[in-house]
Amino acid sequence: MITRVDDYLHKVPLSGAVPEQVGPFTLFRSTTIWPYYARPVPSSGATIQPADIELVRERCAELEIPLSFEWVVETCPSLGPAAAAAGLTVVEHPLLVLERADFRPAVADARCEIISADEGPVRQARAVAGLAFGEPGTAVGSAGPAERDAAAAGMAADTVAALQDRMRRGVSVTAGAFTDDGMVASGTHQPVGSMTEIVGVGTLPSMRRRGLGAAVTSTLVEHALDNGVDVVLLSAESDAVAAVYERVGFHRIGHAGAAE
Repeated sequence: MITRVDDYLHKVPLSGAVPEQVGPFTLFRSTTIWPYYARPVPSSGATIQPADIELVRERCAELEIPLSFEWVVETCPSLGPAAAAAGLTVVEHPLLVLERADFRPAVADARCEIISADEGPVRQARAVAGLAFGEPGTAVGSAGPAERDAAAAGMAADTVAALQDRMRRGVSVTAGAFTDDGMVASGTHQPVGSMTEIVGVGTLPSMRRRGLGAAVTSTLVEHALDNGVDVVLLSAESDAVAAVYERVGFHRIGHAGAAE
């Protein structure tokens, strides 16, 4: 399973990036408005050294793009220490998967549905996610519907267009949770073949502790399973956030590493 996950994670950037081999890494050069990262080539068995990190650093400097890495810790355990030795900040997050037989649908006091690629819902979903990750964690916070509407109105047009393009091409699918206050939680999944990853699940900080994140996740899982996917994966910000996904049926298989 962890090999399948690693292979999927090496394919998913191709919907928005061009791959380039740099030493033992694939550097994904973005063709959209947000940057990507370098990943160790799956199943290569390479032991990463600080000098390998420097090769990527030099190439990123030439291209004038940010230096960052993502990987599955268990398939490339040498990358974290090498990145730290090269002066990068390294973090690890719980990596979880869900298979059809383990799925336990979650509901909340909200209407959850897959949204269209129309401009209004896209702006709202992106604004909700931005506010959620701006106040990380699971504690109830301050940002609410008013801040969401302001963020949605001020969003750059090229950001909205890029998100709409991905949705129309079917490389991302976004769900929202709605109450009388409008969209209060959102999330996305990114199918490639029979696997998908759920990313960007977030709830307006003022609306947390109501099961909305789990309900949005459940909606995304249902859509994925109904459309040819048999394994859903995600990485969680923390153990507390991982516990939310475990209630839907996800279980841990390892760790997702990131360095920048």
